[in-house]
Amino acid sequence: MTPFDVCEFVNLRRDLHAHPELGLEEHRTSAIVAERLAALGWRVTTGIGKTGVVGTLTAGSSRRAIGIRADMDALPIHETTGLAYASRNVGRMHACGHDGHTATLLAAAARLAASRAFDGTVHLIFQPAEENVGGGQMMVEDGLFDRFPCDAIFAMHNYPGVPLGHFGFRAGPIMAAVDEATIIVQGQGGHGADPHEAIDPIVAGASIVMALQTIISRNRDPIDPGVITVGAFQSGQASNVIPDTARLVLSIRSFDPDLRDQLEARIKALVAAQAASFGASATVDYLRSYPATINHADETAFARSVAVAHAGDDKVYDLRKPSMGSEDFSYMLEKRPGSYFTLGAGDAPGWKSLHHPSYDFNDDLIAIGSGYWQALAERFLAPA
Repeated sequence: MTPFDVCEFVNLRRDLHAHPELGLEEHRTSAIVAERLAALGWRVTTGIGKTGVVGTLTAGSSRRAIGIRADMDALPIHETTGLAYASRNVGRMHACGHDGHTATLLAAAARLAASRAFDGTVHLIFQPAEENVGGGQMMVEDGLFDRFPCDAIFAMHNYPGVPLGHFGFRAGPIMAAVDEATIIVQGQGGHGADPHEAIDPIVAGASIVMALQTIISRNRDPIDPGVITVGAFQSGQASNVIPDTARLVLSIRSFDPDLRDQLEARIKALVAAQAASFGASATVDYLRSYPATINHADETAFARSVAVAHAGDDKVYDLRKPSMGSEDFSYMLEKRPGSYFTLGAGDAPGWKSLHHPSYDFNDDLIAIGSGYWQALAERFLAPA
């Protein structure tokens, strides 16, 4: 394999696509990453955050260091692409492009190993379990930045629907914090013909669903973005039976830490009051998940300037608003300055969104993205 043979990394990406692994199960993927890095002359450390891998390369004498992160895990989705390299693991799919992120960073490893045109240390961070498991937090808690000090860290995500190779940047909040709540409404079952002798948890649950939206419309400052989504409402099995319980599952998203606290408090209070108004009771199991992804201003400006020099001003734009999606690179940005940005994957007719069963990573991004990572690392670690 020659250092700049992009076809090799396209083939690698397609191999990873055909063998997707869920969070903390990325044993095959991690082994491939470690093998490729070692073959390119990088020092390899495995088992960080369980299945995470870090490749380290030093050139010159500077003590400065940069970290670049790619995620490796797949999603529990049944693939419908019909591609020759479609998933061979039933019910698992690279529907978010993490196969492409991994292949792109490995291509950057080849470029940097060949050039060594920098003064300092590059840490390539291959992270497990970004999808809902928190592999970023696990790596941080496993001493990532103690073992691999970084002056700044960077990550990108491919973005279908945006012209190919267009870079999007935003200082400050770029992705939301996400929490989850499970509500159990306890009623009293009975015959559907005698509702007065029962306490209907479905009616109470339906009232809770509607009342929850008043938190967003009446308790939240309209300037502060927030979302409460009831993604599941489960209760009963027969038309003539009032069940004992109902189960609701919520996704809660926000940016401001004070609003995050307010949403939790109001959800718990409102659920209890709504249930009581029907003679029922309710419990709320509230789980704090990923914090908001907050980009640092200086590092974002730096990454943007590299993109302008690398791709041209016409292919670099500022994201007008943050996304209500979430990203566990946020845990790394809480510990080190850095920036998370988007890279357009193309907007040709027929493109599919992330997490769609017919999505596929655009392999043209491997050359574009790896070239950018090389330029970013070399400029950040430019000799004095």
